[in-house]
Amino acid sequence: MTIASGLLAEPDAIRVLTTDVLEPPAPHAARIAGALAASFGGDCTAVIHYGSHAQQSGARPESAYDFFVIVGDYEAAYAALAESRGLSRSPRTAARLNRILAPNVLAITFPELAPPALAKCAILSQADLAAAVSPTAPDHFTQGRLFQHVQLAWVRDPEARAATLAALAACRARTIEWGLPFLPDTFDAAGYIRALLARSFAAEIRPEADDRVDTLTGAQRTSLAPVYDQLLQRLEQIKIVRKEGDVYRRAMTTDDRERRRWERYFRRSKRRATLRWGKYVLLYDDWLEYVVRKVERRSGVAVELTPRERRWPLIFLWPRVLRYLRTRPQRRR
Repeated sequence: MTIASGLLAEPDAIRVLTTDVLEPPAPHAARIAGALAASFGGDCTAVIHYGSHAQQSGARPESAYDFFVIVGDYEAAYAALAESRGLSRSPRTAARLNRILAPNVLAITFPELAPPALAKCAILSQADLAAAVSPTAPDHFTQGRLFQHVQLAWVRDPEARAATLAALAACRARTIEWGLPFLPDTFDAAGYIRALLARSFAAEIRPEADDRVDTLTGAQRTSLAPVYDQLLQRLEQIKIVRKEGDVYRRAMTTDDRERRRWERYFRRSKRRATLRWGKYVLLYDDWLEYVVRKVERRSGVAVELTPRERRWPLIFLWPRVLRYLRTRPQRRR
């Protein structure tokens, strides 16, 4: 039995680990979630709001809203989306791609909403969501987002609600397994969250500078710290951590072999996250503009593309990409 499975076996574990999840989203986010559910049809089971708008961590009004859209059957869901909103690939192709390096990430616009909205949607089946937060998760993409503050913005029925909350609780409980080797000497709930964020950010090539981790920790302190304080209290009871005054220390140490195992997991996760870029080009409408805006917003560096780079980005953008990878904010330590 893993540490997480022991925690999840407690009768009230799901409730304790998802108290923030049931906070209602902002009205505009709720409207977008409802529109997404309608767009994916009857196969949509849940819509999870995450990211900077959910966390109130400095999102601009015009920034995309981030959602996980949970579905039953990929092909049926994409067929409904193609009929309601249009789709750049056939539903069958999109479904096949979703089974490879899940999730797919799509941009869906809602010009009819006031104000008009752009939703950046990660698409997962209910089964793939459960797999992504399990001990055999192939990478960290889903866990790295869902251990943070999220909101269950729409759910189809009580069965889908129970399954989604169970997956989110498992995601939070599992943080101790992949996070334990990378915790500082002492930490409170906020310090625990910060260590998780820092480790998760290192598992992807991202445009954010180091201070983004502190920004996210501060933005989520009110909503998320009580959840992880409860987790740490339970970990103290089973002697995984011990409390000394207002802070915790690791009571259960990890050997070098265990740390190397998790380092291999994060290296594999980074490779898989990078491979997903090819799917973004295939599926994410206006992907180039989205990337440029994100780099500018998070790094504070203006990006001016030449006409040739805009017209043939897959051919002429590589020198700029390689130069950015060498000098990106993550590497300015």
